[in-house]
Amino acid sequence: MACSDFVHLRAHSAYSLCEGAIPVKNLVKLTAAQDMPALGLCDTDNLFGALEFSAAALDAGIQPIIGCQLSIKLSNETQPANRPMFEDGGIVLLAQTNDGYLNLLTLLKIAYMDSEDAQRPGVTLDELCAHAGDLIALSGGADGVLGRLIRMGKSGDANTFLDAMAAAFQDRFYIEIQRHGMPEEKLTEPQFIDWAYARNLPLVATNEPYFPDEGFYRAHDALLCIKQGAVVSVEDRHRLTSDHYFKSAAEMRALFADLPEAIENTLTVAKRCAFVVEKIAPILPPYDCGDGITEADELKRQAHVGLTDRLAEHVFTHDMDAEAREKAELPYRERLDYELSVINQMGFPGYFLIVADFIKWSKDEGIPVGPGRGSGAGSVVAWSLTVTDLDPLRWGLLFERFLNPERVSMPDFDIDFCQERRDEVIRYVQKKYGRDHVAQIITFGKLQARAVLRHVGRVLEMPYGLVDRISKMVPNNPANPVTLGDAIKTEQSLRNLINEEPDVKYMVEIALKLEGLYHHASTHAAGVVIGDRPLEQLIPVYRDPRSDMPVTGFNMKYVEDAGLVKFDFLGLKTLSVLTKAENFVNAKIKNGEDKLDLIKIPLDDPDTFKMISRGDTTGVFQLESAGMRDVLRGLKPDTFEDIIAVVALYRPGPMDNIPSYIRRKHGEEEADYLHPTLEPVLKETFGIPIYQEQVMQIAQVLSGYTLGNADLLRRAMGKKIQAEMDVQRQIFVEGAVAQSVPEKLADDIFNVVDKFAGYGFNKSHAAAYALVAYQTAYMKANHPVEFLAASMTFDMGNTDKLNIFRQELDRLKIPLLPPDINASVATFTVETVQTAEDGEKDGVRYALAAVKNVGAAAMDMLVEERNTNGQFESLSDFANRVDPQSVNKRQLENLVRTGAFDRLDTNRRRVHRGMETVVAVAGAAAADRNSNQISLFGGEDAKPQEIRLPDIDDWQSMDRLREEFDAVGFFLSAHPLDAYERVLVKKRVRSCSEVLAAKEIGAVRLAGTFLSKKEMTSKSGKRFAFISFSDASGVFEATAFSEILAQQSELLIPGNSMIVDCALYFEGDSARMTIQRLESIEVAAAAAANAAKEMHLYVDSIDPLTSLRAVLSRDRDANGEGRRKKGKVIVTAKLRDIDEEVIINLGDDYGLSHELSLAVRSLPGILDVKEL
Repeated sequence: MACSDFVHLRAHSAYSLCEGAIPVKNLVKLTAAQDMPALGLCDTDNLFGALEFSAAALDAGIQPIIGCQLSIKLSNETQPANRPMFEDGGIVLLAQTNDGYLNLLTLLKIAYMDSEDAQRPGVTLDELCAHAGDLIALSGGADGVLGRLIRMGKSGDANTFLDAMAAAFQDRFYIEIQRHGMPEEKLTEPQFIDWAYARNLPLVATNEPYFPDEGFYRAHDALLCIKQGAVVSVEDRHRLTSDHYFKSAAEMRALFADLPEAIENTLTVAKRCAFVVEKIAPILPPYDCGDGITEADELKRQAHVGLTDRLAEHVFTHDMDAEAREKAELPYRERLDYELSVINQMGFPGYFLIVADFIKWSKDEGIPVGPGRGSGAGSVVAWSLTVTDLDPLRWGLLFERFLNPERVSMPDFDIDFCQERRDEVIRYVQKKYGRDHVAQIITFGKLQARAVLRHVGRVLEMPYGLVDRISKMVPNNPANPVTLGDAIKTEQSLRNLINEEPDVKYMVEIALKLEGLYHHASTHAAGVVIGDRPLEQLIPVYRDPRSDMPVTGFNMKYVEDAGLVKFDFLGLKTLSVLTKAENFVNAKIKNGEDKLDLIKIPLDDPDTFKMISRGDTTGVFQLESAGMRDVLRGLKPDTFEDIIAVVALYRPGPMDNIPSYIRRKHGEEEADYLHPTLEPVLKETFGIPIYQEQVMQIAQVLSGYTLGNADLLRRAMGKKIQAEMDVQRQIFVEGAVAQSVPEKLADDIFNVVDKFAGYGFNKSHAAAYALVAYQTAYMKANHPVEFLAASMTFDMGNTDKLNIFRQELDRLKIPLLPPDINASVATFTVETVQTAEDGEKDGVRYALAAVKNVGAAAMDMLVEERNTNGQFESLSDFANRVDPQSVNKRQLENLVRTGAFDRLDTNRRRVHRGMETVVAVAGAAAADRNSNQISLFGGEDAKPQEIRLPDIDDWQSMDRLREEFDAVGFFLSAHPLDAYERVLVKKRVRSCSEVLAAKEIGAVRLAGTFLSKKEMTSKSGKRFAFISFSDASGVFEATAFSEILAQQSELLIPGNSMIVDCALYFEGDSARMTIQRLESIEVAAAAAANAAKEMHLYVDSIDPLTSLRAVLSRDRDANGEGRRKKGKVIVTAKLRDIDEEVIINLGDDYGLSHELSLAVRSLPGILDVKEL
């Protein structure tokens, strides 16, 4: 087939972020469809797609031309004073050879890492010319450096630029002509042609395709607006034309019929480029072992020394004599030597040394490190080096699952660090191996369904409310994102809107074209690479504008293909929680007493297993979901092996085996070991293959596989490739028959193993995470106050989670102390308080920074002032000392709502109203301090300015709670339902905890305060919602269908309380509730109060009587026209000194109502209110 006589030299892929709209694979397909022999990829200021493009192009039989559109900094800020001032512009650079590619990599490194402004990457003319070798340069067209200078009328500067380029690139510099119908192209083209002929410089014609076809133009214009933060209707912005699509050779020849040599030169340039980015085998950085010491020798030394320490601490017991110790040690030494031989044979001793080095450094610095993750926990070498914390022999973990000489692949340790200090470890590695040798791995954020709808809606200037509603019609599933196309198919309401509203239809059409394109570059949460040389000698280097850390220009998949070895530095919040809880505990331990060390806790603690068996695992890593707690209550784990098993089983697939596992554990079902020889392999899991390691051991024991070959069998079973499976079946059966197993039975066992292997779990990973789960459970069972305070600290931004922890504190009868500017710090803390029931007791003091819209930094400064100069004695004292630059009115008002100032003034409404004055006084006091002036009236002895607060009544109890709710996100000091206790009794309302504990089915009546709802659409197109309510005993969820949602929309508002009639049933131990009826509790309470004939008030002092008289007088005045039924008010005063009561009848002409009841209840000093 004849090839096309034109080549695109300057195509943009989707890696030209928010500019290019053609994914790399699609770009290659377009080229192949046009029979073009080559294609030049030139994304803007990056080579993100170079390796992906190289592989895709070669697979399609197309010559890849690797290039980049690079910004040239030619402004006076980057040039010496004696050089001419140029305007910034771009230039196109194409790699002819590997040396040219290395020069291009160097220029990109300079552009990002040596630039002061990462938002404006680029190189100077001198830097470009210094690295011009084996690069072809195209002048950049009308928008390049040369074109910009012409448009600015700077012909002299343009000639200087041409001189420099011609000298540096010689015959590799081309004058680039483009014809997209843009005015600036028509302006610059005559001068370009004149210079080309005058200077004997070759001309080359380029089209600059940003999108695939003309029909994509409007969508691409919207994409440019997304990048610029502009809107489509604005004319004065960067825009392209409909000609910026992937033109055919015929179109380009017709377009440049007057300059045929410019078309022919595209083929000339393509022929001059003979380079492709190839995949490279992994290159490990060297580990410095000292003079004359090899990495293998150093690894052997460290491993044996480390194993000696591990044996002494974890294997040997006090009652062992020398012979017993030698016997116990032998299998560990043999396993260690075997692993070392495999590691050295495969060439990976340096990898183990590097990982061990930064883990040991972390532990020496007190940075919490996880016990392991993934298959690496199966290595005795890793355990000896303290890379992992699980004894592989004790827990039956296999090395071959991690590193198999018969399946050559890189070892891969995923390391968990405390999330607060993970960056310190990365900085250490960077310092040790060199800043230019270490980088984080890049990721690319895509325009997914919801995001693309919001972006497109904005640039089309559609109403925010409408766009928000449309985007929320796309189901939100972060684990498996729903595409816009799928949402249109499944969501009837979305289809209706598209069909009924032309604007919505247009928006969705645009969004469908842009969905999935790259929006921005970011960094991988964990991935770090370490090179044996400066990274720009292997890959493109990029810099995130928010950091000074180098970032790889290839993503996770391609950076490893480029020869770099990945190390995963993961941040695990649970490690931070455990460390903080451990510190809380150790802070109370006196000198000389043993400190808590989570590494040394017993793995058979009875209290821990009792708590787990009750399912009381809120906050426990891996074990806290409702479904998992149901499993734990049935399983009743009593060994660490049970925790490993449940971590592995609680996943789709293996979950089906949980009922059988539980029955077998409790002796209710007989274990089936498939064959007598397999009992040792399957005994710990009662005959059910759970782990991948068991699949390997079955093949070893039954069919004589080596563990290396057994790992190949496991992988083949996982991939389900029939040809491989047929070969493995034959080997498996023949090996079993050779060991006297009947052929039919061997084939049946293969089928069983094949079924389990498809979803078998890595035991090493399960064991490592089971250890973290056990440690968190141990802390909760033995140190619940410290554990919950730490847990709340690391979920301060999640009010739903904080509310769950608050309920857990209530259940465990642990006091939750309110925010207090004289007691709280920014985080949650443990504080000892005096209680009436238990005397001294530890409680959790609420964090100031957990209050909404307050912020940790501001609260840290407030606490620092208190620690430096003493507690705040009054609101005036606070105002005169607080820094107005660190806290503002809104922050202080939210603190007031939570009661943080109650110690200074209990009238929250008054303090809230006076916050403007407080802020003003704080500003004046700060100004005085800063100017070091003395008050004109007070002299040196002037007192701080006093705050005068408005004389107003406090919020009523319900208003007080609502203010708390707004500031905290849940009800902190009390629950709104508390005020309706007698109404709830009369209505026979039960608490959710009582109903769930009783496990009754059928109709139940609950009461709850509305928290949230999650609306969904059924397959039939009808709405339903999962609604969360709160009562004093906890949170419960009920399903409401469309009728309830339509009838009660005004009632279903956060903070509203209601009576909830439900139908209750259970699926296993999980409750399911369906709402039958809702009733406003205000309406129910008003009806009950209006029916009351008497109101009885209880006091124990005269303090509340003045306020009570005012409230009752207002009510009597308001009831003057007889709108409410009259009733009697009786006060019962308890006389403390003589232990008697005095009953006072205040009369029978008061309008009894729910409003009056609430008003009276809110008065300080009122002990109780009863309505009869």
